[in-house]
Amino acid sequence: MSSSWFDQLESQLEQQLEAFLGNHPGQQELLELEELQERQRRLRQRRLQIQAQAEQLRQALLQIASEITQWQERVQRARVAGAQELAGRAEAHQGQLMGQGRDRWQQLGELGKEFARVEQELQELEQRPRPGSGRPASRPAAAAAPPAEADLEQAWADFESRQELEELRRRSRPSST
Repeated sequence: MSSSWFDQLESQLEQQLEAFLGNHPGQQELLELEELQERQRRLRQRRLQIQAQAEQLRQALLQIASEITQWQERVQRARVAGAQELAGRAEAHQGQLMGQGRDRWQQLGELGKEFARVEQELQELEQRPRPGSGRPASRPAAAAAPPAEADLEQAWADFESRQELEELRRRSRPSST
């Protein structure tokens, strides 16, 4: 059976993008740079989320620790007063709180591991050579120009390429009329 219209459209767009990138070699580097920056942004956002979750867990642990101490005192007071049944119930509740505390510690440990993974990945991305950091060899005029002029030339070429890419996208979209 033939592929769906969506698959055909996706294939056509992929071919047009490849043709565009073939005609504008600097755009591939620009796309790679944008992908790298987006990945870094997502990792930084996740790092902030992990830090917020860890702080919430720390606060919960402090609260649980306070409650455990309070229930330890209650268990002792009940035992001293001879209220063994009440002391047993209080001790069971204290055990439940301790279980909750262990769960929170485990969650905090998992967050710590995830934070370390995110940090390592961010460091690797930041140490990776950035796409486009070297000038393409096919641009002798820009290489011979003064640095500010070369940057302006590159910026202008990038602008024109983005404009062409946007026009290509507009023409490739099915009309909604």
